[in-house]
Amino acid sequence: MNSGSVSTRFIRDFINIPPIRKIYERILWNHIKNGNKPNHVGVILDGNRRWASIHGFSSLIGHNFGAEKVEELIYWCMDLGIKILTIYVFSTANFDRQSHEVNEIMNLFRTKLEEALYDNRIDDNEINIKALGRIHLLPEDILELVRKVEKKTEFYDRFYLNIAVAYGGRAEIIDATRKIAKKIQSGELLPTDINEDLFEKNLYTSHLPESNPDIIIRTSGEERLSGFLLWQSAYSELIFLDVFWPDFRKIDLWRSIRTYQSRTRRYGK
Repeated sequence: MNSGSVSTRFIRDFINIPPIRKIYERILWNHIKNGNKPNHVGVILDGNRRWASIHGFSSLIGHNFGAEKVEELIYWCMDLGIKILTIYVFSTANFDRQSHEVNEIMNLFRTKLEEALYDNRIDDNEINIKALGRIHLLPEDILELVRKVEKKTEFYDRFYLNIAVAYGGRAEIIDATRKIAKKIQSGELLPTDINEDLFEKNLYTSHLPESNPDIIIRTSGEERLSGFLLWQSAYSELIFLDVFWPDFRKIDLWRSIRTYQSRTRRYGK
């Protein structure tokens, strides 16, 4: 472990001392409360397995803790007035992991979908839930649950939760291209009709009022997008945090908002 990692961990442990954390939360809140808040936040949930290994747990325990953290994140975002949250849960490449781990993750996803069908908080908060990706690759019973949850929440628009599962950014672009090609082949479109707006209407995120994330946060210290929202992230602020996903705290979200507020976004102008 390098000195930078030791220093970061020391600071995190120090801030986690309850009286210190309360003071730090007040300072952070005073910094961000009156600033511009993002409309759309994307999060790459990375580090579940490494967190589990460090704590002597199985990878399943890590994924379980990670799933519980997602529930907290949803309400932290809602409290801040953030309207859209897109989380990267499982990529197309993740299917290449050991079969027992893939099965564990699928079982966990199945459980969370079943819970969502009967969770009154989703209705009370009018949370629109949608899976983004090549969801036909999911087990049939999970795919059926996805459809039920999407159907139940399709008219909600107070908050949007997008779950990128069986997702790949290149796959999304290819799938959008295929949709457009079929419309050209059928005579519905001409090649000259293709522009950025048309392309965005054929992406997985076409249902959103704002498909492009203002911020993309990645946990675990890795500094890459790993194919997450490749088209949509062109002007996103990228924030990389040296914390494993199960250890993500509300103040880590607030720190990310503070970083976002400190940056000047010119969109190339």
